[in-house]
Amino acid sequence: MADNAVSGAGATRPLSPHLQIWRFTVTMAASITHRGAGVAMYGGAVLLTLWLFALATSPSLFAAVSGFARSPIGVVIVAGFVWSLSFHLMNGLRYLYWDSGRGFKLETARMTAWLVYAASAALATGLLWAGYVAAGQS
Repeated sequence: MADNAVSGAGATRPLSPHLQIWRFTVTMAASITHRGAGVAMYGGAVLLTLWLFALATSPSLFAAVSGFARSPIGVVIVAGFVWSLSFHLMNGLRYLYWDSGRGFKLETARMTAWLVYAASAALATGLLWAGYVAAGQS
C-alpha cells in the first residue's frame, strides 16, 4: 500500500487530496486575512477600551497609554488595528455583494479580492493620515 493511501474494504484513496493540488490564490488569502483581521480587531478593542478607561479615570494613566500609543511599537499596533478594521469592512462588503447572488465567477472573485486589499490599504492610509493631521493640530 502506498504511503499516501488508506485501505478500506480493498479500496485505496488519498489521505488528503487537497495536499496534492493545493496552490496559493488571492481568494484564499482574502479569506484567511479576513479571519486574521477579525482576531486582530479583538486585540485592538482591548487597547481601545484601555485607552477609554484611562481617559475616564486618571490623567496620569491616560498620559501613559497615550505615550505608548505614540511610541514606535504603539504606532505599528494602531496602524495594524486601523488596517484590520478597514480590511474587515471592505471584505464584509464583498461578502454582502456575494449575498446578492453575484460575484461568484472566478475572475470576478479574484478581482474583488484584489480590490479589497487595495481599498483597505487606501482607507487605512487615509484614516491614519487624518489622525496624524488631527493630532498635530492639538
